[in-house]
Amino acid sequence: MADDWNMPEGNLMKGKRGIVMGVANQNSIAWGISKQLAAQGAEIAFTYQGESLERRVRPLVESIGMDTMIPADVTDDASMDAAFAQVKEKWGKIDFLVHSIAFAGKDELQGSMVANTTREGFRRAMDISVYSFIDCARRASEIMPDGGSIICMTYLGAERVVPSYNVMGVAKAALEASTRYAARDLGPQGIRVNAISAGAMRTLSLAGIMGGKSLMGTGRDMSLLKEDTRMEGVAGAALYLLSDIGHSVAGEVLHVDAGFHVVGVPEMGED
Repeated sequence: MADDWNMPEGNLMKGKRGIVMGVANQNSIAWGISKQLAAQGAEIAFTYQGESLERRVRPLVESIGMDTMIPADVTDDASMDAAFAQVKEKWGKIDFLVHSIAFAGKDELQGSMVANTTREGFRRAMDISVYSFIDCARRASEIMPDGGSIICMTYLGAERVVPSYNVMGVAKAALEASTRYAARDLGPQGIRVNAISAGAMRTLSLAGIMGGKSLMGTGRDMSLLKEDTRMEGVAGAALYLLSDIGHSVAGEVLHVDAGFHVVGVPEMGED
């Protein structure tokens, strides 16, 4: 749970302002990251889509002393124009962007990828999960005159076959490739672009995958640390990448999964 840990406080993000996209509730990875950034002195503008999401997220935003919430539909250019214009009007420039947005239809997150992936479902997953990151990186870079840092969230299903992850695994693979190309394009402007590959955690995204809960148990049992991926680790990794101590890191996919991603054959015990 995102609220079951104590955030180290400090000044690593003091004077820095940025945007967090993708907070859905108190268990969201984006929310855990936001709390850690706020505890380190950051000012944050949150985007949301729809009134129901605003009602759910606003109390969280206010609980960390923030008040900037901006409507943004990543599938609508006019909405994105307005959102980033509002940020620019408020602050003039930003220092960081956290992109934690992805979507695939529930019917496509079960069984066979070949059998269940529709043309429209594929387009929707790629548009929301991948193109939105490219679009947001471009827009954010235009208001980062002094450089900055951009991160997105991915998962091991981009690199390995994960049951029922299906088209989302394909989208995450494209997202990781986009991270590298964006890092190449924006690096000369002093903008670092990286991705965090978090292990399975109890989020709305996991709940949408058939058999998603079992991924947590598998990740825990097969990981090097023999523990669940913890929010403080993911938020800490984000703080590292978004703050000045993350200088010289660009184009990386940083795994935060208790070492699960390096396991080839799990320990089966002695016969």
